[in-house]
Amino acid sequence: MRELSLSVLDIAQNSISAGAALTRISVLTDTAADRLTIRITDNGCGMTPEQVASVTDPFFTTRTTRRVGMGVPLFKLAAEQTGGSLTIASEVGKGTDLTALFVPSHVDMTPVGDMNSTIAILIRLNPDIDFVYEYGIDGRTFTLDTRELREQLGGEVPLDNEDVLAWIAEYLKENTDDIKNGGNI
Repeated sequence: MRELSLSVLDIAQNSISAGAALTRISVLTDTAADRLTIRITDNGCGMTPEQVASVTDPFFTTRTTRRVGMGVPLFKLAAEQTGGSLTIASEVGKGTDLTALFVPSHVDMTPVGDMNSTIAILIRLNPDIDFVYEYGIDGRTFTLDTRELREQLGGEVPLDNEDVLAWIAEYLKENTDDIKNGGNI
């Protein structure tokens, strides 16, 4: 994929297809270590050890609509081409934890892309699923937790309401900009 944010979108949608009610996405940069960590965890149906071993094969998919699944293999390739790695831990009935490590200074680093739009799209398309998004640079982080938003809205307004989505987009932009500019949330 041309941007890592698109891989995150694809993998998060896989989580939802696997029955996840909660998906956590973290994008954390450690500039001193020259490391970007993208982690996606869910409480979906999980995978067997055999499925975990096969999931990075582009010709393995659990879908019946097509015979290839490129999301995880391309994400793995993007990490490995920078000298990074991708690990997957999963347990049937518990969920899946996917962690990709990237070396941002590497010449073959895929652009991160618009992660804020990815998160907003996930919420728009899946208003009944909970997401926890954490973004950080060098220990400065912020978190968007849709469970907290639901509580604040009192169950009266859905997350895919246009005003709520506009607020989410603004919240993500303001906090991301603050972190990038050295602020501390």
